[in-house]
Amino acid sequence: MQSSESKLGQGATIVIATYNKGKIAEFKSLLSKFKLKILTSSDLKIADVSETGRTFEENAILKVKSIPSNYISLSDDSGLCVKCLDNKPGILSARFAKNCGGWIHAMKKIYNEILEVGGENFSARFLCSLALRFPNDKIFLYNGEISGSLTWPPRGNNGFGYDPFFIPDGYNITFGEMEHKKKILIDHRSIALKELIKLHLSDK
Repeated sequence: MQSSESKLGQGATIVIATYNKGKIAEFKSLLSKFKLKILTSSDLKIADVSETGRTFEENAILKVKSIPSNYISLSDDSGLCVKCLDNKPGILSARFAKNCGGWIHAMKKIYNEILEVGGENFSARFLCSLALRFPNDKIFLYNGEISGSLTWPPRGNNGFGYDPFFIPDGYNITFGEMEHKKKILIDHRSIALKELIKLHLSDK
């Protein structure tokens, strides 16, 4: 059981360490019933963080530490790992897309790289690491992942990032085709957040 110093009750303020509007929208939706006051790095005019870590967890910690220690803060690092490409782009997912000129160009490049190595294994996973930091500098880490397969061409205009490229196991539509409020209840970020909520949040 976590101590009262690592619990958030209704009305508590938490800072999400990101500028990513898609992630902010997901966090706000998933945390809505707890009636938290949610701020972001932008609200505090804190510069975006260079993701120099070697793992999702290391990057999540770098981000959460960018927020002044007098705040409770939450960060996320997540990405797409393609099995036949040695789990690339992985922690470089966002930078890979930027270097390709955007998400659609990144998806096309990944698809072509899969074809180059044989073209039969389109298995992939979305991974997420969440870091939650309290003013006592205690940091808690939670991980989530969801397996599925990639499809070409991308389908759907919902979600963000690689969502239109990814079909989760057990479904025949992409994240991009799913109704947003349903998608965020099953994705990698939600899986990690459910554990965090169970241990740190109270609706009282």
